Amino acid sequence: MSATDPTDPLPAGLETVLLPRTHDIGGFEVRRALPAQQRQMVGPFIFFDQMGPGEFLTGAGVDVRPHPHIGLSTVTYLFEGEILHRDSLGSAQPIAPGDVNWMTAGSGIAHSERTAPARRAGPHRLSGIQSWVALPKDQEERTPDFVHHPGATLPELSDRGLHLRLIAGTGWGAEAPVAVASELFYADAQLAPGAALPMPEHEERGAWVMTGSVEVAGTAFEAGRMLVFRAGDAITLRAGPKGARLLLLGGAAMDGPRYLFWNFVSSSRERIEAAKQAWSRDRMGLVVPGDDQEWIPLPEKRVVRAGEGAPTS
Repeated sequence: MSATDPTDPLPAGLETVLLPRTHDIGGFEVRRALPAQQRQMVGPFIFFDQMGPGEFLTGAGVDVRPHPHIGLSTVTYLFEGEILHRDSLGSAQPIAPGDVNWMTAGSGIAHSERTAPARRAGPHRLSGIQSWVALPKDQEERTPDFVHHPGATLPELSDRGLHLRLIAGTGWGAEAPVAVASELFYADAQLAPGAALPMPEHEERGAWVMTGSVEVAGTAFEAGRMLVFRAGDAITLRAGPKGARLLLLGGAAMDGPRYLFWNFVSSSRERIEAAKQAWSRDRMGLVVPGDDQEWIPLPEKRVVRAGEGAPTS
């Protein structure tokens, strides 16, 4: 049985299926699964974008100008290509496939993401995931931080057609070295045709089907869907006839809903308003060394809370 329509009956253990909103930025596709109307967060994960896969022509590349964040950690994880991260702490770190860039904004940080000049010398590909992890209320104003973890430092598990890399948190009997602020798990799994993968026993759990397909209780789900599972149910995913690549994420439910505006996340609407004013006034006093000649101005949007819908970009 195959589920192709979000109105189809869901198999046992599955709470909802999220279909992403797709944006085309100059021939480069971005699919956003979180936040969504049906679900603002899965565990602490409040934002989930699949970038590409896509190819840039000679001279072209990613050019995300300096912009701010508060109240969250950003996570960049690539499958192809490379991005140069710079931030207001003075970090300048290329990220390659399999590595983890974990930037904790806390009280406020600014960063840029660009393709380095050497990469622009010829055509190049880029594919990856960017996600945001909301911080608990008692850590929303913590000191900003940036940590890079090479892919070789992350736990990897292989068993009967399954290969899994634990990006962050705990699961499947392993623990990643990335320091996290709340209970969570985040993993990259590749499954051969017919291979099975049990979901860990965290309170909230989701799976993004990046390629191939997976079955849940006999119902197949194709790529480009985020499956969100019911709490407490034992769940096993099984890859379809072409195998599958999955991003698995979740953790403990957050300590209340969050407000969102642009790149700001907070449990307080007033805190977001203050951050908006500070960025408009003097860029929150944040400068990105090596990339301080331009920045993204504050957009005109409304602040969004859980249950009110998702930001438009």
